[in-house]
Amino acid sequence: MNGIIILDWLEFAVRWLHVVTAIAWIGSSFYFIALDLGLRPSTDRRSGVNGEAWQVHGGGFYFIQKYLVSPARMPDELTWFKWESYSTWLSGAALLMLVYWAGSEMYLIDAAKMDLSPAVAILISAASLTVGWIVYDFLCKSPLGERPTLLMLLLFVLLMVMGWGYNQIFTGRAVMIHLGAFTATIMTANVFFIIMPNQRIVVKDLIAKKAPDPKYGKIAKLRSTHNNYLTLPVIFLMLSNHYPLAFASTYNWVIAGLVFLMGVTIRHFFNTHHAHKGNLWWTWLVTALLFLGAVWLSTLGTQADTYDESEARALTPHEERYASVAEFEDVLWVVQGRCSMCHAREPGWDGIATAPKGVVLETPADIAAEARRIYIHAGLTDAMPPANITYMEPEERAIIRAWIEAAG
Repeated sequence: MNGIIILDWLEFAVRWLHVVTAIAWIGSSFYFIALDLGLRPSTDRRSGVNGEAWQVHGGGFYFIQKYLVSPARMPDELTWFKWESYSTWLSGAALLMLVYWAGSEMYLIDAAKMDLSPAVAILISAASLTVGWIVYDFLCKSPLGERPTLLMLLLFVLLMVMGWGYNQIFTGRAVMIHLGAFTATIMTANVFFIIMPNQRIVVKDLIAKKAPDPKYGKIAKLRSTHNNYLTLPVIFLMLSNHYPLAFASTYNWVIAGLVFLMGVTIRHFFNTHHAHKGNLWWTWLVTALLFLGAVWLSTLGTQADTYDESEARALTPHEERYASVAEFEDVLWVVQGRCSMCHAREPGWDGIATAPKGVVLETPADIAAEARRIYIHAGLTDAMPPANITYMEPEERAIIRAWIEAAG
């Protein structure tokens, strides 16, 4: 079993883990936000009870109470909601390393924007997530923490600046993924550095029979609210690498900004609804207009349109490995004859506006750069062409397999 197969299955396993943990985190987050907003005043007025709710699920009834600061005594058993967040971030970081760092020459570096070495590109990738969190945390701990609306606006500006910056150096696909990784880093760091420590302080005070300071709950509430509004955009950014109209657009970072705004309008509707304050149907109109704006921006040009002399660029060491073997000439004939009519900078197949998944297979450099995906999708399997619409023969798939085997 060769390394390409092992790596592809490893990526699949980590991606699966990432999706599962994200479902767990987002599900619990949405549930507790809805629960918190939907609490009713306590019927028995017991000391410290801020609100309560009756719920039914799975054939049983649940009676839930929330203490604004803490209960009178420490319960014998306490469930902490943290590993959903930590596992999502850790699996996402592993996926970032496997796909974008290990494959930096293909997925991360855009030499037409900035000719970076893999080491420098990876350093920028990692540092941006760290620096971004530090800036965000500073803003939250500043007097702006007392002005949540203004703070949210500045957070939006920060996200837009990060998106613009990423777009100056990275591929379009990496721009969207890094914006998602940056946002997820904010969310998980909020849990790890702010929310959980504050909850531990409250528990420690309870054990010591001291009255906890309400400020810790207030601080955690601010960060939790940010996480709530950032959740939906993160999901979009996770999915964006499958849709070139989003990531390969010249204005991908602006599209991401509109998605962040859509996350706010959608969550505002549901937050208001769960708080029993009515249904703000106008938010859906705003969301639709923002979405149409994103669609319009995607038609204004692609990343490929901005490249100069893209066909004449020098091959990277990664590409040279696959272009230097004798079998490459035969592969060029197969791929350009069976795949390039769709996977082109200007596709010639009716109904296709941009290359599927943003994969372009026109030049030798294009084909060498996508060797791994060509091998998996058209050599080992018959995933491509879809429904074998261009009639790729078994002998041609064998040529692709022989090419990869020769390249080692």
